[in-house]
Formats: sequence, C-alpha cells, structure tokens
Amino acid sequence: MKKTSLIGGIKENFPSGLVVFLVALPLCLGIALASGAPPLSGIISGIVGGLVVGTISNSNISVSGPAAGLTAIVLTAITDLGAFELFLCAGIIAGLIQLVLGFVRAGSISNYFPNNVIEGMLAAIGIIIILKQIPHALGFDKDYEGHESIFDNGLNFGYFTELFGAIHPGAIVITLVSVAILIAWDKIHVLKRLKMLPGALVAVIASILLNQLFKMTGSSLAIETQHLVSLPVPQSFDDFKNLITTPDFNGFTNPKVWIVGATIAIVASIETLLCIEASDRLDRQRRITDTNLELKAQGIGNLISSFIGGLPMTSVVVRSSANANAGATSKISAIIHGIFLLICVLSIPVILNLIPLATLAAVLILVGYKLAKPATFKHFWHLGKFQFIPFVATVVAVVATDLLKGVGIGLTISVFYILQGNMKRAYYLSRERLDDADGINIKLAEEVSFLNKAAIKKTLKNIKPSSTVIIDARSTSYIATDVLEMIQDFANIRAKEQDINVELLGFKTSYRDYERSEDSHILVTHKRAM
Repeated sequence: MKKTSLIGGIKENFPSGLVVFLVALPLCLGIALASGAPPLSGIISGIVGGLVVGTISNSNISVSGPAAGLTAIVLTAITDLGAFELFLCAGIIAGLIQLVLGFVRAGSISNYFPNNVIEGMLAAIGIIIILKQIPHALGFDKDYEGHESIFDNGLNFGYFTELFGAIHPGAIVITLVSVAILIAWDKIHVLKRLKMLPGALVAVIASILLNQLFKMTGSSLAIETQHLVSLPVPQSFDDFKNLITTPDFNGFTNPKVWIVGATIAIVASIETLLCIEASDRLDRQRRITDTNLELKAQGIGNLISSFIGGLPMTSVVVRSSANANAGATSKISAIIHGIFLLICVLSIPVILNLIPLATLAAVLILVGYKLAKPATFKHFWHLGKFQFIPFVATVVAVVATDLLKGVGIGLTISVFYILQGNMKRAYYLSRERLDDADGINIKLAEEVSFLNKAAIKKTLKNIKPSSTVIIDARSTSYIATDVLEMIQDFANIRAKEQDINVELLGFKTSYRDYERSEDSHILVTHKRAM
C-alpha cells in the first residue's frame, strides 16, 4: 500500500475534515442541550474526540464525539445526581472501565455482528438523518439535531401540525440552493477537481451571504437568530473559563455515580463497536480497525473529556458516514475536524452563529440519502429472504426505537434464521417423500448439534415399516450425544420391531471419538432378520 506523507495526508483530508466539522458543530451543541448539560460540554467532547481519540485510534474513517444514544442516560443521571459536576465523575469511571475492556480484548465482540445487520443499521441511520433534518430544512428548529429516534415521545400528530404551520420560505430557499450546490459539486467534473474547496463550505458561505442579502433588503425570506447555529460567545478569557466545568471528586464516594459510570461504559462501548464495524464497511480501502485499541482510545478520550467538563463520547455513525462520503482517506480528517472545532470556539463563534441550520440540514440530508439509497435495499432483496428480512427488520427497529434496541432486534432475527437453516440442514424428509421412496438415504451434515434433533427425529418417526434406510455420517465430524443416542435407539430397537433394514455409514466407535478424531470411521450395519 502506498504511504502518504503527512503534508499530503493533510491536503487530501482537509475537505472531509471541514465537512465533518460543519456537521459536528450543531450536533455537539444539540446533544449537550438535550442532555441537560452546559452547551460547551458538547463542543469539548467533540474536540477531544477529534484530537485525542483521532490520534490514538487506528480507524481511518470513524469520528468520535458526544453521542445521541447516550442522551437519555446522561439526562437522567444529571437529574438524579443533582449536579453536572458529580456526573463528570461517572464519565471518568466510564473511561477507566473502557480502558480495562480494551486491555482484556473485549473488542472482539464486534466480529459477531452480521453484515446485513450492520448495513441495516447504516440505512436506518440514513433514514433518521433525513427525517430529523427535514424540519430544519423547512425552518422548524424546535427539535435538536442528531437524536436517534423519530418517535421519542410516541407518534405525535400535533408535532406535524406545528411543523407545517411553521414553515419558513427563506429556509426552504437556502435548503434548495445548498442542495443544488452540493449536487453540482459532486456531479460536475470541473467542480469535483476543486478538492480543497469542498461543496459543503461553498454551500455554507453561499447560505450566509444569501441570508445577509435577505436581511439587508428587508425581505420576508430573512432567517432570524432562532434558525441559526447558536454557539456561546465569551467576551473575555474569564468568561471562557466560567463556561468550563470541572468534576466534583466527592462523587467517587456515591454508589449511584459508579452505577451510571458502568452503564455509560457498556452502552458507549457497544455503540462504538457497532460504529467501527460500519465505518470499516464505509472505508473504500476496506481497512480493518483494531477494536481493542479503539476501546482504549475511547477510554482515554472519556477520561480527558470528563476532567475538563465534556460529555461522554462514542464513535458516531452520522459524523463517520459524513467523513467517508466527503472522501476521507485517513484519521487525519478526524483530527482536522477537532482542530477546527477548537479554533472556531476560541476565535470566531460570532461568524459561526451566522450559519443557517437549513444549510447544515441540506448537507446531512444528502449524507442520509447515500446511507439509505434504494440500491442498498435492492442488493439485499436479491440476496434472498435470509439476508433481506434481518436487514429490513434492523432498519425498521432502529428507526422506530434506537440504535441499540434496533440492532438487538436485527441480531435476534438474524440468529433465528441461522438456527432455522442449521436445523433444516440436519435432515428432514416429509411424510409424502418418504412414502414415495424405495430406499431412504439420510446424509448428515458436517456438524449435527442438538438444534438438529427435532428434524432428524421427525424424519425417523415417519419411516414406514419394512423400509430400507441408509444413515450416512461419513462427512460428519461431530454429532451431539443426544442425537447419536436417538439414532442408535432407532437402529437397535425400533428397526427390529418394525422390520426396518438400517445401514449406518461412517459412525465412530464412541461419543468421545467425535471430540478426538475426524478420520476414524467404522461401518455399522444392522439388517432385519430373515
């Protein structure tokens, strides 16, 4: 693989880092707001996720920051503990637990996530992004950015009435202009060559200038402050210091803090591993992330973030997918996004507060479309129902609930189909096929477990008296004890009683032979008495 110099890597990943920064900024603020935490805590988490986790992790696509999936946990914990300073102790505990999980190599659990479930999760995140950003695109900014469920409080029809009554024409104009710029930058060959000038930045600049023009001309299309990015603007260094919260270390004596810390560690680790699997699939070069190193990086990130007043973080699908779609080739992109967050929070929050949320919604809607494009659904449809049903179930469940519950449902359905397929492969013949057969040849699978017992038992039960049966285990390396006993009972008892000629091929001499050897087969024949 060709190595890229540091300067070359920065040049190549600057546009994607800028895009992720533009996506991450409102997400960091919105998640902090929804978590009941200080606004700057989300930004701090994003900065640490970019600079610290981005540096330690070897994931080339994943971007870390405050996670919408932790919002409910954080909000409840801050309320129960009574102070954000006490909650920060839970973040430190979560970081320590994640470090331990990394050292005990718990990251290997990610190897057991099926591709159809991961792809279903990505498609669902894409749909959620689109559905959650449509209100911002229309100028309705009541809901915060980045939440993982569209049914947070049930299906509220009053919300839709309020939405359509609050449509802002200026926001729609800016959304359409932004979408046109983004599509043109992606499709027109001449514009695609301007890699150092990403379409998202052009769309943001155009939206700011367009809105300022609306204001100068007194147009009704002008977008007011409530529809713009809202970042704290410190007037002095003392003001900035007052925005940062430090932990109250007395929290370490509170059992509730430890319970919250353990909960955050488990949920954040699972979300991170899911996102890493998804990010590796989004990587055009299909590089594989060291998940154990990722857990260590997340642990260190959460320790530092909590010490300086930041929210807990995970690897985040929305930011990671935006990073991949913007053309990121290495983790330098995530680091650049962290640098942008740090510089802009310190130096130009006033300029950032001119950005309409509608143009950021346009960026995210296109990201969502690329994740949930119809071609993905068509691909899994052609793979057959055993791939398509778990995929669609994951999509629906993630959209209707949240990421963890949805993936859990998808995994359950996927495992069900695996078990069902395994049971069928053991051997099953219908009564009709048995009735029509002159001789019955039962060829067992390579591995026959207790899951196959029901299918084999049903086949043996349907065999007619005076039949000829061959049970072939020559390709079988393992048979569960209870299945082997059932076959022996059939051959030695029922076959004698019902005049059934049974020939057993390839069965080993004892149960232990199936654990010790795959080569020593013997022929056991039982013929009916003449």
